Amino acid sequence: MIPRYSRAECADIWSPQTKYSIWFEIEAHAADAMAELGVIPKLSAQIIWEKGRNAIWDADRIDEIERVVKHDVIAFLTHVSEIVGPEARFLHQGMTSSDVLDTCFSVQLGRAADLLIEDVDLVLAALKRRAMEHKLTPTVGRSHGIHAEPTTFGLKLAGHYAEFQRAKERLAMAKFEISTCSISGAVGTFANVDPRVEAHVAEKMGLTIEPVATQVIPRDRHAAYFAALAVVASSVERLAVEIRHLQRTEVLEAEEPFDPGQKGSSAMPHKRNPILTENLTGLARLVRSAVVPAMENVALWHERDISHSSVERGIAPDATIHLDFALRRLAGVMERLVIYPENMEKNLDRLGGLVHSQRVMLALTQKGIARETAYAAVQGAAMKVWRGEARFLDLLKADPDVRPHLTDEELEELFDLGYHFKHVDTIFNRVFGQG
Repeated sequence: MIPRYSRAECADIWSPQTKYSIWFEIEAHAADAMAELGVIPKLSAQIIWEKGRNAIWDADRIDEIERVVKHDVIAFLTHVSEIVGPEARFLHQGMTSSDVLDTCFSVQLGRAADLLIEDVDLVLAALKRRAMEHKLTPTVGRSHGIHAEPTTFGLKLAGHYAEFQRAKERLAMAKFEISTCSISGAVGTFANVDPRVEAHVAEKMGLTIEPVATQVIPRDRHAAYFAALAVVASSVERLAVEIRHLQRTEVLEAEEPFDPGQKGSSAMPHKRNPILTENLTGLARLVRSAVVPAMENVALWHERDISHSSVERGIAPDATIHLDFALRRLAGVMERLVIYPENMEKNLDRLGGLVHSQRVMLALTQKGIARETAYAAVQGAAMKVWRGEARFLDLLKADPDVRPHLTDEELEELFDLGYHFKHVDTIFNRVFGQG
């Protein structure tokens, strides 16, 4: 993670101060439960909260201690004792480091998921507004990058809207799956900590209980979380790539906003480049790069090892912060996207009506012509249009294989754009609901 591609709200989730505050909450809630069970004095639990609740944890001091003890949780607990005093000896009774680390990690990933869901909502709002605006704006649909048949720009955006609705559902499921708590002690047997302590901490931290922890929360949960982020990032890239293609000079059907004073090139003053969506493609690659390490973290040795630890310290901040930034940027791009319906119209007619070839072929088959014969006749005329010899409709009207079966009026009717849009309302109702 670098500041250029991070928002403070998401970056703060991974700050040392946030992490240490969560660690303290976990330890203090566990102390409350232990006090109720008579494991530690109730007054000690109260003092722990009183002195630690609003503490500013000194990350530099914790690092200094860790350089000696070579253990991050022990360094933190040592620092807590410096602030809380003698009562701190009652913290961490029967617990192991992973109880604190993994439960905190669940909280952080859950908070990040909440932010990402908010981000997706912004993307959805922008997509819906622009889709409604261009619900019936004709444009050419492309397959293999080549003109296919007419569609509308609103339908293009409606497809992306539906995809980001699924993204929202994936993120909600990822949060649900990751939001578990483990306070079960060494190798997860509860030998030295009562399961009721875990239940209390889980409730206070807004988590569910991990059914079976070894000494760590199973990493299949984390693998699913990062896989979900990667799919969302791929959806970001798909829309970004669409915009990049539509902004090409030869196409120019849509364009990123270009602000006053903005410069496109250090060498060429005329340039207006799709830098925002190119950036989104790059960020999507970074988010997806977290998936393989997360998958490899699943297979830890026996009840635990820490091979996953260094990986997660890197991929968790990077993937969540980059995706948060990407989604916000995408929402802004879609909100301000410059759309050129007149260029869409020009491009739609660039091939002289070839986009209507299927209708002509089908009409011939309905007149009793074999499909293969109809295909050959229409394709023969179409290839002449590709060579620039004439317009498609004129060639068809003069074609001896077509004229006996379709009148000029019938052929002209087959070139009606409106035919292709008769079910736009049906699709919009599926995506956005009635009304």
